[in-house]
Amino acid sequence: MIDIEESSHGNWIIVLSFMIAIMLTALPLPDWAVNWRPAWVAIVLIYWCMAVPNRVGIFVAWFLGLLLDVQQSTVLGQNALGLTLIAFLTLHSYQRMRVYPLSQQAVLICFYLLFYELIMLWVTGMLGTSTRDWTYWMPAITSMFLWPWLFIILRDVRRKYNIS
Repeated sequence: MIDIEESSHGNWIIVLSFMIAIMLTALPLPDWAVNWRPAWVAIVLIYWCMAVPNRVGIFVAWFLGLLLDVQQSTVLGQNALGLTLIAFLTLHSYQRMRVYPLSQQAVLICFYLLFYELIMLWVTGMLGTSTRDWTYWMPAITSMFLWPWLFIILRDVRRKYNIS
């Protein structure tokens, strides 16, 4: 029998982690550092899709993407499309990803986020926005370096609150 209070408690931890990721995405940075900002929402989404795929999936990714679209004043559905595809890729390969060492996971996360950035670039290109410089791809790199620490922190939180 599943304890409703226990499972809803775990949902609040997941929601809180997404709220923190959205706040970190909104945090103002100096002009030189904006393109180096990690893809906080995407890497937290990847973690939860990998850790609890029965709770966090495509719909959650779509909803988070719409929130990011509103927050960043981008085309409605742009981030939703990217995060949904990232969630799909993660849900498709989460069993393999779980057994990879953290360094391999980080490289795979980098490729997923490069794909995400490519989708964002494609959508903005379809709108006729100018091309960007090489620093446009840096969120994937900075997220790759942050992945091991984020994974360890979220894993410890998940274990402490017994989220499964």
